[in-house]
Amino acid sequence: MNRYRNHVLAIASISIGLFVARPAQGGTYQKLNQSDWQGGVTGLPTYVNMYIYLPTTLAAKPPIVVYPHHCQGTAASSHSSMASLESIADKNGFIIIYPEATGENCWDAGSTRSLKNGGGGDTGAVIQMVKYTLSKYSGDAGRVYTAGDSSGGIMTEALLGVYPDIFMAGVSIMGVPCGCWASSYNDVTGKPADGTGQWSGPCAGGTVTHTGKEWGDLVRSYFPSYTGHRPRLQHWHGTADTTLNYKNMAEDIKEWTNLLALSETPSGTEQNTPKSGTTHQYWKNSCYTVYETFALSGVGHAVSVDGATIAAYFGLDKAGGQDPETAACPGAVPGGAGSGGTSGTGGTSGTGGTSGGKDGGAGGKDGGSDLGVPGAGGAGPMGGNSGSDAADGQGMGGSSSGGAQGTGGRTGAGGSNEKGGAVASGGAVGAGGSTASTPAKGGTSGSGGVSGNGGGVSSGGSSAAGGSGAGSGGTHGGSGSSGCAIGGDAEHSTFTVTALLLAGLALVLRRQRRARR
Repeated sequence: MNRYRNHVLAIASISIGLFVARPAQGGTYQKLNQSDWQGGVTGLPTYVNMYIYLPTTLAAKPPIVVYPHHCQGTAASSHSSMASLESIADKNGFIIIYPEATGENCWDAGSTRSLKNGGGGDTGAVIQMVKYTLSKYSGDAGRVYTAGDSSGGIMTEALLGVYPDIFMAGVSIMGVPCGCWASSYNDVTGKPADGTGQWSGPCAGGTVTHTGKEWGDLVRSYFPSYTGHRPRLQHWHGTADTTLNYKNMAEDIKEWTNLLALSETPSGTEQNTPKSGTTHQYWKNSCYTVYETFALSGVGHAVSVDGATIAAYFGLDKAGGQDPETAACPGAVPGGAGSGGTSGTGGTSGTGGTSGGKDGGAGGKDGGSDLGVPGAGGAGPMGGNSGSDAADGQGMGGSSSGGAQGTGGRTGAGGSNEKGGAVASGGAVGAGGSTASTPAKGGTSGSGGVSGNGGGVSSGGSSAAGGSGAGSGGTHGGSGSSGCAIGGDAEHSTFTVTALLLAGLALVLRRQRRARR
C-alpha cells in the first residue's frame, strides 16, 4: 500500500509541476508598416520607423511610454535595455513605443522642422506614432510619457518642449535643454565619416548658455499659441560627462524652472539619494514635485536608469489610476496633457506636421566627441557596461543593430537577435490558450511567432473550442528565422505528457487490483 501511495504521489507531483511550470506569457514586440501609423500624413522622414510593445493584457485605457534610442542605437537595443519596463507593462497594461531613426547616427532635435509644433521632422513622426496608438488601442491621452538616454534624452526634452499638449511627463537621461541642439546644428543625413552629421558641437560641449527667460521664450516660440499645462521632467546626468557635458544640467534647470514658473532655487536637496554619490534636487509647485535633477558624482556618459525607476516616476508601477500629478492637483491639470482640457489650444497638435525636405541625419557619436573622437567611456545603452567599443568612436553601445553590441552594449533579456530583440519566451501560448479541459489545440502558436522584423503574434494563442480567448498575447518571438524555436506548442505538449502520466497511473491501479486478487 505504501508503494502504491508513493507511485500516486510521484505521478501527482509531476503532473502538478507541469501545470505550474507553464511557460510565462510575454507581450508582443513588432514593427509596424509606415503606411499604417503615418495615416496619410506626408512630409515625415522616411527613415523613421515605429516599433511597439503590446503587453500581455492591455489596460482598458492604456497609458503610453515613448522610448527613443541613443545615438547609433536601434529599436531592438531599446527593447533589450528596457526589458524591466516591459515586465511592468505586462503586469499593468501600458504600451511602449520604440521609435527608430533607421540608418541614422542620432535623432534630429535641432532642425527647424523638428523644433516646430506641427512642423514634421523626427519629433513630428514620433507624435504621429502616439496619435496612431491612442486611436488604435483607445489609449489614455492624459497619460502619455517619454524617456530616453543620450540622444534619446535629447529627443525626450525636444518632444516635451515642442509638444507639451501631448506629453504629461518625461525622464531625460544625459539629455540637454530643449532647443540647445539647434546651436550650430549640422543637419546632414546618413553617417558622414567625420561624425558631425545631426550633431551640435556647442551644445554637446556645454557652451550654450542663456538666462532662464531666454530659454523659456525659446521653447515657447516652438508652439506660440499654447498656454496650457507643461510636462514635468526628471533629469539624470553624470558630473564627469564630457560627451554631453554636465554643464548642460545647469542650463536645463534654468529652462525648465522658467517653463514651469518655478524659482531656480530648489525646494529641497538630498544627498546620496537614491544611491551614494548622487545629489538630488527637486522643485515643487503648489501641489506636486514637477521638476527634479539627479547629479551622479564622478560618473561619465554612462548613467543607467532602470525601467522600475521610470515606471515609478510616471505612476505606472501599479495598474489603473490617474497620473500622480493629476491626482495630487485636482483641477490644476484638467484632464491631463493631451486631453484638450488644459487650454483652448490644447489637445492633439493638428496632423503632426507636413514639412517636406529631408530630415536631419547622422550625428556625432555618443561615447565620442562631436568630431568623432573615440569616446570617454563609450558606455553601452542606458550607460551600461564598459566602453571597449568606444575605440571606434561609437560609444553608447556601438553600431550593432542587435542587443549585444560588442562589450559595450547591453544584451538585456534575450541576447542579440538583431532587429527582433529579445526572444523571451518565444512561442509561448497566447492569452487565449486552452484550459485543462480542452487539450486538443489549446494555445498552439501557429508558426511560433516567426515574422520578419520583431516577431509578433502569428495566429498563435487562439484557443480551440472551450478556450478562453483569442490569443492576443501569442508569441514574443524575435526576428530572424528562429522566433518559433522556443516553445511554439508548449501547452499542447504539457497536456500530452500529462495524459501519458495519467495513463501510467491507470496501469498502476490495474496492477494493484490484480495483486489483491
